[in-house]
Order: sequence, then structure tokens, then C-alpha cells
Amino acid sequence: MSEWWYNTRTGEVEEGMKSPVIDRAGPFSSREEALRAPEIIAERSRLWAEEEASDER
Repeated sequence: MSEWWYNTRTGEVEEGMKSPVIDRAGPFSSREEALRAPEIIAERSRLWAEEEASDER
């Protein structure tokens, strides 16, 4: 099974670990999922921020 990565510097999707780790987000299970990486990352960040805020109450 291939792993897919989103290159945060170029905005391109890559199969396998081709770019330096500093430029990669993932892994994702499919190319389609990796294409949605910015949306997925933003949603996860929003959920983590909400969770952290509720923990502080």
C-alpha cells in the first residue's frame, strides 16, 4: 500500500517520501486524501484548539 504526502512548500502531492520531512504533511492513505491536506490540517487544528480551550475551563 502506497503512502501519499502533501508537500507544504510546493502544494504538490507525492507518492512516497520524496521531499524533506520539513516540507511534508502526511502520510495519507490515498492521493485524493493528500490533495485535501490543507483542508484536513485546518479542520484538525480547529478541533485541537477547541479541545484545548475546553480543557482550560
